[in-house]
Amino acid sequence: MLFMKHAQLVVTVARETPNADAVGIPVTSDKAVPAELGVSRAQLVAAGFDGKIGQTLVVPSSGKTVFIAVGVGAGNSATAHDLRNAAAALARAASKHGSLATTLAGQGKGDRAEIAQAVTEGLMLATHRYGALKSDKSFTSSLKSATLVVDAKSLGAVANGSRRGSVIGEAVCMARDFANMPPAHLTAKMFADRAQQIASETGLRVDVYDKDRLLAMGCGGIIGVNRGSVNPPRMVKLSYRPGKAALKGKSSAKAKGKKSSLPHLIMVGKGVMYDSGGISLKPSDPSHAQMKADMSGAAAVLAAMSTLKSLGCPNQVTAYLMCTDNLPSGSAMAMGDVLTMRNKKTVEIHNTDAEGRLILADGLSLAAEQEPDAIVDIATLTGACARALGPKMSGVMGNNAKFVEQVLEAGSNTDEQAWELPLERSYRRLLDSYIADMKNVGGPDAGAITAALFLDEFTGGYPWAHIDIAGPMWADSDAGWLQRGATAYGTRLLVNLAENFRRR
Repeated sequence: MLFMKHAQLVVTVARETPNADAVGIPVTSDKAVPAELGVSRAQLVAAGFDGKIGQTLVVPSSGKTVFIAVGVGAGNSATAHDLRNAAAALARAASKHGSLATTLAGQGKGDRAEIAQAVTEGLMLATHRYGALKSDKSFTSSLKSATLVVDAKSLGAVANGSRRGSVIGEAVCMARDFANMPPAHLTAKMFADRAQQIASETGLRVDVYDKDRLLAMGCGGIIGVNRGSVNPPRMVKLSYRPGKAALKGKSSAKAKGKKSSLPHLIMVGKGVMYDSGGISLKPSDPSHAQMKADMSGAAAVLAAMSTLKSLGCPNQVTAYLMCTDNLPSGSAMAMGDVLTMRNKKTVEIHNTDAEGRLILADGLSLAAEQEPDAIVDIATLTGACARALGPKMSGVMGNNAKFVEQVLEAGSNTDEQAWELPLERSYRRLLDSYIADMKNVGGPDAGAITAALFLDEFTGGYPWAHIDIAGPMWADSDAGWLQRGATAYGTRLLVNLAENFRRR
């Protein structure tokens, strides 16, 4: 495996501007231009800069330090989301310089710690690129350090917010690296091994289930999908509890969660390390090369879990990472096969490229056996959802309106946009099978909804939400805090959900 340091930028906080190669100076669209820029409003406008959020302009200087104007919009109205994008634009403008200082964390309206967190995330995520396989190291940003300069009054809040942003930023970069890695460099076993290492470093309990254990447990979904691959499957269970209970030991896949005063949330992530479609082979178009990122759900869950102890998450959180390839071979799952799932339901296979729901079904069944307060799954599940909502947002469905609202709220809090789709129960008949309990696909119509209805069969009636990230899992170009390639969408959403989860 070719692993590299995930985040490529270190962010610190100071009261005075250090000697930096570049200084980012916030400029509004309507107030006086800061004198240190040495230019007038008319000169900025003539250069095409009017202070809109995310605009940048490198201002010529006779000294060694480069000054960069960064737009923050009108007055003091910029939100944390606006300033995340402004910070990302500033980081790109300063990418040829080794160090940066900026007062950007002192701008905008709202909680100062929240703004500092957003600015830190924007700086870190815009400088990150997966360059482990590049011989030309200039591919990555030269920017290695950034300092947030603030007044004494705001120092504590900004320091706390920036620390949170650094923890979350590192997690997002880690998830991006996993999803960008070529399939040969990250098999299910390799990913599970890395998950064990991350768990030991971040105060999580961990247990890894190999093929024999999954067979013995009756996890027919993941075993069926794996039949065509030479690389064996893995299921990784991660467990976090606040305080001393979070530290050591393994966890049982079947053990029920002990009811306590702590709300218990379970996350299930789809980890298809490479999805060829199996016997229902995908067409050979450019999107096929993105199928290394079909494990983005599992990557986001692992990354989110890695932050919980450091952030002091107050809730109990468990995760299942369901990991396998989906490949064609003489032993591969075929159309017409019937699988017996963990919860004993039988599923007739009508499309081997609808494999994600099969492996999630086993994870959801195991989650339900723990009697949690809620379950959330995240998956690059359907092209139908991507076509309906595009690359900017995920689709969210679930069986409990209040919990779905919590998921949507987490998306809003983190600027990871999510849109609720209806879980239309009358469409369940589209999954009816003549020879088994159900089929794994429901036909050409309402594909995102029928996929969610399939998953709902395995939730045991517990509050559950499904996040379909097929659209936003990949970016074709840099935009705001997004970088071209795997986006790690959902990592920040899941962190926010875990921290703010409320038992209903």
